[in-house]
Amino acid sequence: MTSSNVIESQCQHQATIDDLRRSLNAALIGKEDIVEMVLACLLARGHLLFDDLPGLGKTTLAKAVAHAVSGQFARVQCTPDLLPTDITGFNMFDQKVREFEFHRGPVFSDVLLADEINRATPRTQSALFEAMAERQVTIDGQTHQLGTSFFVIATQNPVESHGAYPLPEAQLDRFAMKLRIGYPERDHELEMLAANVGQLEGTQPEPDPVICPQQLCELQEHVANVGLNDNVREYLVDLGRATREHQAITLGLSPRGIITWQRVAQALAHLRGRDFVTPDDIQDVAGPVLEVRLGGDFDNAPRIVEEILGTVSVPVF
Repeated sequence: MTSSNVIESQCQHQATIDDLRRSLNAALIGKEDIVEMVLACLLARGHLLFDDLPGLGKTTLAKAVAHAVSGQFARVQCTPDLLPTDITGFNMFDQKVREFEFHRGPVFSDVLLADEINRATPRTQSALFEAMAERQVTIDGQTHQLGTSFFVIATQNPVESHGAYPLPEAQLDRFAMKLRIGYPERDHELEMLAANVGQLEGTQPEPDPVICPQQLCELQEHVANVGLNDNVREYLVDLGRATREHQAITLGLSPRGIITWQRVAQALAHLRGRDFVTPDDIQDVAGPVLEVRLGGDFDNAPRIVEEILGTVSVPVF
């Protein structure tokens, strides 16, 4: 490939990314920083946990992601009586053909929204986390592969703990990052009201697809090839080791967590139009990546993350 073709390909990738940004920003008004992190998680082939109050746009955003990538959307409302087979699917005996027929569950989708995941029992949670980790499910001894673009967006309500089953650290580690949308600014709420005039709830027009699943896979492959210099990689490892020495953290970052941090930083660098990771990329995704997987008291999570970042010298880049 000639240099002109490489430049043309890079321009096409950035144009596609810009289209994805516009589509998601139109769905989640006034939260450009959240949209950027959602895209980074998607391109890093991770999964996303929202820890936030109801009604802030999480379902709307999940649907917008599915439409933007031309994917199939599925939603599961997690409750204590939800069974693992309600997520994965089940075998049913067909009397006509005298054989078992597999009925696929909502996990066989491109974008799965697991609403209030901490209200499902640990057994049901485990069934979902197996799918997230392996991108496959095993039912009655038979393995069923999920799509390569399988993307889970889970939510949990931080203010209602009654009847909830907190996710253990080993399961939280299956998520690439945790985000909080938060309340919108006043001007953005006015914009939302104006956009909903004349629209019945649930009847808003769906946005046009931006890319197909194959193009999403291509973007994810490009992200996997974003490079890190040795000093940047050493910086990331030293930050990971620093989490194991912080007094407020009971469980430091695992090697899998460091690999996830690297992938998300690669995705952010690609979103910013670069084929290499800088220390700024690593720092900018530190909060979402660390909060979801470090045990301890994280009421002051931003402060703790800043302390961790402050313990390691930033390499000259």
